[in-house]
Amino acid sequence: MTFSSFESFLKSLNAHSVIGASIKKTDYIPLDLSIDNAELRVVNTSSSADLEQFIFNYIKTNKAKVAFGGYLEKRNIYQRSTYFNQHNSKEERNIHIGLDIWVEANTAIYAPLDGTIHSFKNNTNHGDYGPTLILKHRINDIEFYTLYGHLSESSIANKSVGVEVKQGDVISVLGASEVNGDYPPHLHFQIIKNIEDYKGDYPGVSNLLNLEFYKSNCPDPNLLLKLN
Repeated sequence: MTFSSFESFLKSLNAHSVIGASIKKTDYIPLDLSIDNAELRVVNTSSSADLEQFIFNYIKTNKAKVAFGGYLEKRNIYQRSTYFNQHNSKEERNIHIGLDIWVEANTAIYAPLDGTIHSFKNNTNHGDYGPTLILKHRINDIEFYTLYGHLSESSIANKSVGVEVKQGDVISVLGASEVNGDYPPHLHFQIIKNIEDYKGDYPGVSNLLNLEFYKSNCPDPNLLLKLN
């Protein structure tokens, strides 16, 4: 399947909201966390508490309930962690290849589509996903995966690979900064065509050298979620 065909396929699907249908699309506000956002220059983005204050003040000021965005954003917020190779400018991973949904900790996360549990793991590097869940989907003979990062520890307890999930099932809840990789509470949602040999993990931030591959393997999640 070509990339454009896969994009069209994703657009054709009727997905359930990943944070519950009770929150309307008009309650979402786009959020720019890129290096081009001048407002972030006065925020200590190495502090999850300071970044959280900035994000949730932004949501409140805009009379929204949820902020979202980040696909293909080049960000400085990863420079606080050696996990992203900032010591090498060519290999530094700072381009976000998922979609972030910023909302309070303990918010329930729902399966957007029917699927099965592919894998799960607590990715504990500083700045990593923390507890992570991956679902496998097969629709009209097309197989792909969705990743849910920054969850609570309870979200991956008592899980079993291969268990079926139905569209609209609660599959997890969001974690606080203490367990989610040290970020303000949010869901990292990512679509993956070819999971390769990964289990419970998959890169969510790319460097420029590998960006074309990840753009083709991880298309814009908003094609499926249709948040705007």
